[in-house]
Amino acid sequence: MNPFRQAGLEGPPSPEAEQRLHYYLRLKLRDLGCPVPPDRDDDPLSELMAGLLSLNREKDRLPSSYLCPVDSRLQTFLYDYLQEVMVPPRLPGRTLVLDRYGLARLLSLPPDRDEYQSDIVETYRLRQGVLHNPKSDRRTTEGIFHVTEGGLPIPDDKRAVPKVVFGNLLRWAFSPPNALLRLPYTSTQLNQAECFVSLLLRPVICPEAPGFVSEKSREIRFFAPGNLVGNLDFVESIFGNAGDPFLPENDAGLDPDHWSGHTGCVVLAPHLTGVTKKDAGLPPWE
Repeated sequence: MNPFRQAGLEGPPSPEAEQRLHYYLRLKLRDLGCPVPPDRDDDPLSELMAGLLSLNREKDRLPSSYLCPVDSRLQTFLYDYLQEVMVPPRLPGRTLVLDRYGLARLLSLPPDRDEYQSDIVETYRLRQGVLHNPKSDRRTTEGIFHVTEGGLPIPDDKRAVPKVVFGNLLRWAFSPPNALLRLPYTSTQLNQAECFVSLLLRPVICPEAPGFVSEKSREIRFFAPGNLVGNLDFVESIFGNAGDPFLPENDAGLDPDHWSGHTGCVVLAPHLTGVTKKDAGLPPWE
């Protein structure tokens, strides 16, 4: 099984390592066609790389509908599950992939400021790292989770909704307002980057028992509008970072001995609080 970082194994990156992450992050933003903070004097080959990245973006336009293996598994499930009630929404094809531990933390603050504030989150740079203060932080799910019909039995403390509601909410989730897509990393620029960020996790759910069973993990994909990248920093600090989902060495389907067979997906979408019950497709209260 390919190694991936676990929380607590490494402290804050050294200044040299953080500098390399900044340069790597700028390259990834350029590859997406997003504006980036002004280059530092120590960013080598920036002009030469700009031409190569422009060429790479043009090549990526051809297979723009291609999804990485884990996203393909998720999309197949959506087609199978929702095809009876609607045309299933499609997962974002191009996202800023957080394929290295620490990128989410860099993105959660502008490089020239020690704090960032929006209407849903406040982030501060501290000596130990960063502090993320979300506007709302519910610690219970009783009575607030809606579970879609058509699968396993639904617990009594949850609320069942029709399949079409799930499909409508998912479509709304992948269409956030532009302000929610703006990356905190470029918040002090005149032209700010707007994109989705994504993360692959491989949390262990079955530890190895020598001679009996090998270590097994599940795969989970996170999608978040850029403004919520701090949430992914929090998540990867606990569960680690499983790398680039497009690389075959990170494809759980090619490593059945260490994959539990479970694929999960989390989509952050606080703008759904503005969707009415009628627009979501819920039936009248009568």
